[in-house]
Amino acid sequence: MAKILVVEDEEDLSSVITEWLVRDHHVVESVDNGADALELLAVNKYDLIVLDLMLPELSGMEVCRRYRAKGGDAHVLMLTAQSSLDAKEAGLNAGADDYLSKPFELRELVARVRAMLRRPSARIPDLISVGELTIDLRQAKVFRHGAEIRLVPKEFDLLAFLIRHHGQCFSAEALLERVWCSSSTPLTETVRTHVKTIRKKIDSADRQSLIQHIPGYGYKFEL
Repeated sequence: MAKILVVEDEEDLSSVITEWLVRDHHVVESVDNGADALELLAVNKYDLIVLDLMLPELSGMEVCRRYRAKGGDAHVLMLTAQSSLDAKEAGLNAGADDYLSKPFELRELVARVRAMLRRPSARIPDLISVGELTIDLRQAKVFRHGAEIRLVPKEFDLLAFLIRHHGQCFSAEALLERVWCSSSTPLTETVRTHVKTIRKKIDSADRQSLIQHIPGYGYKFEL
């Protein structure tokens, strides 16, 4: 699960990209112009940006260039109707990590997104076992001894994010920024409540909680 920003001015295409990425268990936000994209990127943290090259107000190329200049480190998948090598090279030089030429198959876009998101955390497979638990990150399911443990979507989103970044500690504020949509207004107590509920569902009485709380720092997942 990742937090993704889709920047695409074709409404129908933006909607279907968002639908497919949400179906793949990501938190997705979207805007239809480059200026709004930069504003969001200045205040929110994303794992990946799907960025159209041709945008109103500010081109995708310029958005990418300015974002990288300010230290932005999210993966950037650039969409372009220009198939020339020069156009693609320019996008990569501006800071994009990969490109996809229009028209494209949505299955390919989702596959590219998955591949890009695996790069910083390649040690974590989609299916992991921790003690008596099996966690399927692709299917968004958790099992104990083969029996499914029911998590609501946001509980699994939070669990999956901590697993993907296992060993790293995140404050409640940081988790709100990375797991919840910017348009929603949850409180830090929301994170604490979700963590408490997840622990009740997945922890075992004979071992330390998989989601650890570090006073003064936040929460982390330990394999």
